[in-house]
Amino acid sequence: MGFGVGSLRGTGDASGSGHVDYRLARQHVVNEFRRGRLSRRDVCDAHPELLRVARNVGGPDAGPCPICEEPGLVLVTFVFGDGLPASGRCVTSAKEMARFSRRGQDSTCYVVEVCTGCTWNHLRRSFPLGRRLLLRAR
Repeated sequence: MGFGVGSLRGTGDASGSGHVDYRLARQHVVNEFRRGRLSRRDVCDAHPELLRVARNVGGPDAGPCPICEEPGLVLVTFVFGDGLPASGRCVTSAKEMARFSRRGQDSTCYVVEVCTGCTWNHLRRSFPLGRRLLLRAR
């Protein structure tokens, strides 16, 4: 599922320090593809594991894929940090997101958009979870 900072209601303002939005970088890549400076192979390169997660637990997004323009763009959320596997942990529910936020260890959440049709993928946003966020809220 694609969870954002809105999933952290009650844990402080997550839109402050540490929140990074990648919309401008995404738009640049899309523009370069549309101008012919990047090939489809350059921009549609999702890892097979990312595609598997997107097909099985990805949450639907509002818009079509910016590359193939077909519906099916999904958001996948991963958490990386101390005490988690090196490959991170895929977050599948708002309840699980809240649990990661309350952990005593600092983590970072990454939301990735994935098209399961053409294999486009791009990082949408990242934000901190854990102790730093809770301390800032107090």
